[in-house]
Order: sequence, then structure tokens, then C-alpha cells
Amino acid sequence: MQKEINTILATDCGSTTTKAILIEKKDDEYRLIVRGESPTTVEAPFEDVTKGVLNSIREVEELTGKTILDGENIIKPRKNDKEGVDIYISTSSAGGGLQMMVAGVVKSMTAESAARAALGAGAIVMETIASNDGRLPHQRIEIMRKLRPDMILLSGGIDGGTISHVASLAELIGAAEPRPRFGTGYSLPVIFAGNKDAREIITKSLKEKTAFSIVDNLRPTLERENLRPARNEIHELFLEHVMAHAPGYKTLIDWTDAPIMPTPGAVGSLVEMVGKKEKINVMGVDIGGATTDVFSVFSETFNRTVSANLGMSYSISNVLAETGINNIMRWIPFEMDEKDLRNMIRNKMIRPTTIPQTLQELQIEQAIAREALRLAFEHHKSMAVGLKGVQKQRTISDTFSTDVGAESLIDMIGLSLMIGSGGALSHAPRRVQAALMMIDAFLFEGITRLAVDSIFMMPHLGVLAKVHEKAAIEVFDKDCLIRLGTCIAPVGTGKEGIPAITVKLTTEKLTTEEKTVNFGDIALIPLEGKEMCEIIPAKGFDIGEGRGKKIEQEIEGGVVGVIIDARGRPFTLLEDNKKRIAKLQEWLKALGVYPEKS
Repeated sequence: MQKEINTILATDCGSTTTKAILIEKKDDEYRLIVRGESPTTVEAPFEDVTKGVLNSIREVEELTGKTILDGENIIKPRKNDKEGVDIYISTSSAGGGLQMMVAGVVKSMTAESAARAALGAGAIVMETIASNDGRLPHQRIEIMRKLRPDMILLSGGIDGGTISHVASLAELIGAAEPRPRFGTGYSLPVIFAGNKDAREIITKSLKEKTAFSIVDNLRPTLERENLRPARNEIHELFLEHVMAHAPGYKTLIDWTDAPIMPTPGAVGSLVEMVGKKEKINVMGVDIGGATTDVFSVFSETFNRTVSANLGMSYSISNVLAETGINNIMRWIPFEMDEKDLRNMIRNKMIRPTTIPQTLQELQIEQAIAREALRLAFEHHKSMAVGLKGVQKQRTISDTFSTDVGAESLIDMIGLSLMIGSGGALSHAPRRVQAALMMIDAFLFEGITRLAVDSIFMMPHLGVLAKVHEKAAIEVFDKDCLIRLGTCIAPVGTGKEGIPAITVKLTTEKLTTEEKTVNFGDIALIPLEGKEMCEIIPAKGFDIGEGRGKKIEQEIEGGVVGVIIDARGRPFTLLEDNKKRIAKLQEWLKALGVYPEKS
């Protein structure tokens, strides 16, 4: 954009809350001014998303004393410092966000690539259909009719390869004639991103029955994945078909100065930008009421997964069902009856907006959050893998492996930055609680910086980055990220009480703070800024350079400081209940996680 941009208004229409932020240019840098919020109004009785948007903007007006609205119109461009804004942008996951179905010839190859493309675009993948998924044709047709997705992504076959299998999948979609979720007066968007030689036959099957489009093959060869054209088309169709038919979105689309993005797609876009800008491996997690999203950039490859059944309110019972009662109980630092825990979880599901009223309730909720995060991360690791089906040199140990070519891209010892978001992490009463929840769930290795999104601003900044990257980066750095500090976690195991690692911090005044931490313990060094640090692992422990090899580098602190986690990798909790509770209490006390009982 050529014009001078001084004032930016951004909204995120969530499933329950619409959040508006105002960004202004101050002394040649962009900063967050205020945030307003209002209930989302996509459902009855309003059935018009713009009502919630206007209400959140009115709160911004009240907090700033500025005039942004003229009746039900946004004043653009800005008339003066007190009236109007230069640009308005928005993201949305209202009405359940973008829900897609993907289809591919081979489940572990093209169908998985299609799932990665859809997830990266911000969709929830409702179902994956593949020629080798073991289902009969009528069963696949029944699934398509029943689910009513917003969109279908069809892939299959490398360029120049076989056509018959992907043609059969297209015939099934044509026979099913699936109807879209919103509205009956328009056709369901279907994107074909497969073998270019099959385009003619696929077009014949689907052109008359669906809103059909073709993009470049997302798996042109076995060795290469090309997801961007499919992702871009998903964004275009999300706006043109899905959003345009949702209540009130046509008006919202007319207001915005950039295409509306699905909320998770915008967050992923920001995480991807951070990884590429800083040239680091970065991960992000957003733990919500119904879903938990994990984003990662490793070796410049972006991945996103949605665990659609893992959340802290609507889906809290699913967390219990998936992980089991014992895995939640192991994080609770006091004696508790299993039946009481089950009842608490059921009550939270019935009353999803309640928040913990006692310290014990908070500790239980944070124990559940650890498991939701851990399970979502396991799911992410299973999807963020190298390309399956690629020929590669094999060792003797690979000969007996059933999952050749599917190594996870996630390399925890190479991870530089972890960003947490969502109520359980962003709104934890003490920042150290968010830090420890992430450490326990993700089990970082080596040296990892930790941060949280202060007020869930990442969706707004993700869409802003597409329009004004400088503003997005400056606000992200200065106002969005709360730097918690750094986790130092040596890899290896040893004997309880024997030194595992020594950390020496040298301050600007050249004074040295030294801390030796025994195996099985966790310790904290308060540090706000950046200091030079010498990290000396004991023999048998690795901090990133090899067993027993020390590292000297600058370490970044934060509102928590430097957490030294010498509890071992792989990490195990004691099985004896009394000893385990005593150990948990010892760790919590060492970091000052909860208030001390008087």
C-alpha cells in the first residue's frame, strides 16, 4: 500500500468472543493502543457477525475517546488523529471456523500431504478419505453426505503417474453430491491438487456438480511437496464461498482492506514469519476451550495440527478419555479421590465458562492442561514428518521398521523459541505456571526460550503481516510477546542427588552467579535481560554439543528467569504416590509456582 498508514484497526471473530485491537504509529514505531471485546453474534438471535464486530469497536472508541464508527460504517481513511482509521482487517473462526475434508490416493502419502495443506491453511480436517483406507465406496459416500464440510481438497498421483485411482475418488465425490454447511443455494467448493494428467477426467466428474477449481499438484514427485498453491486457493475459496454465505460476512468482507483469514491460519502465518525472519526453529501452541493447535517451523518447513477434541472446556472430558485418569492424577501435587476428579471434569464440561475458585481447583485445571498440551504435541509429531514413500538409504535397524521415510521433523534440542497462547497459558495467575506447564508437556531439550501471547493478539498480527509486515513485527515484539525466560534442560539420566549441570551467569558488572543442579531437581535463576552464560553439563549429559561438552552463549531472561530443569530426558515421574507428591511439591516450591500456605 502506497498511502501513509498511521492507524490500524483489526478484529478477530472467535467462536464466542470478538476481539478488536487498535494499533498506532508513535515516534516512528507501531504500538498497541487498546483492546476491546464483545460476544460474537454469528448465531441466533442476531445471526449477523457484524453486530459483535461493531460492539467490540465501540469499546475501543470508549477506551480511546476516538471516533471510528459513523453509525454502522467504519470511517476510512482517517480524517484526523481523533477520527477514523487508515486500514481495517479481520480474521475469523466464528461458526466453527473452516471445516474441510481431504481425499488422496495413498493414505500415508498424498492424503497426508493434502491434510498438511488444509491444516496449514487454518482448517480443521474433519475426515481423510483414501483409496486404501479399507472402506467400501458406499461407506465413503455416506461419510461425505453426513459431514457437510465447507470444502474438499482432492489430491492423488504424482505428475505423469497413474490416473485411475484419483479418477475413482472424483467419481465418488460426484456421486455423493455433498452439501455445504452454510446455505443450500450454492455448490460445495472442491479443489483438485493432483496428477496434472488427470485434470480432464476429474473436471468431467466434478465441474457440473461442485464449485470446482484446479491448482498445481501438491505432490508433483515423490521427493517434493508443493503445498502453497493449495493453501492459497483454500484461503480464496474460504472468503468467496464459506464466509460469503455465513450470516453477516458479506458486509464484513466489504469493510476489510485485506482478505479475511481463518484465525488459526493467521496464527500459523505469524509463527512461520517469525521462524523465517529470525532463521530459527520455532513452535507455537494455542490451547482453547474446544481445540488445541500446534504450529512449528523446523528446517524452514512449516507444519500445523489441530487436535479438535482436546480443549479446556467443551472438550475437557475428551482429554480425560484420551489420556486416562492416571496421567492427569500424576500432575496433581496433593492426595485426591479419583471420583472427585472425574466429577470436577464433568462439571467443567457442563459449565465451560467457569474459572477455578480455589488454589486446588487451579492446580487440577493446570494438570489437565499439561495432558491436553502433551497429547496435542504427540499428534503434531506424528504429522510433522518427512515425506513418506521417498526412497532412501536404509540401515540394518531400518529393515525391521514399518514406517520407513516418516521421521519426525521435530528436533527438540534444535528448538530456539516456544510461544504459548490460549486461556490456560496466557491467563495463568503467575507467569511461571505457564512456563512450567509448557516444560512439563513439551519436555524441551537443550536451551529453549519461552514466551506467551499477552492478550491473544497473534491472529490480528498474522493477517496484518500480509498487509503491513513492519507494523506486525513491531507490535509482536513490543506488545504481544511476554518473554518468560529460558529453559535449560540437559538430555540424559543419572542418580538422584548427583550433580547434572552447572550454570554460570556473568552480569554487566562482571559478577558471576553460579548454580549447580542435581539430577532430579529443578532450579530458578531470576534474570530479566540478557547475560553471557557458561553451561557445563556433567559427564553423560548433553546440552546440544554432545555429552559433557560445555556451551558459552548469551541467555535471554524474562519475567520468570532462567529455569534449569535437571529432571532428566527421558523424563519419568515416580510411581509411588507419596514420593511423587513430595517431589512435585519440591519442584513447585523451587520455582515459586504457587503461593506458600501460611
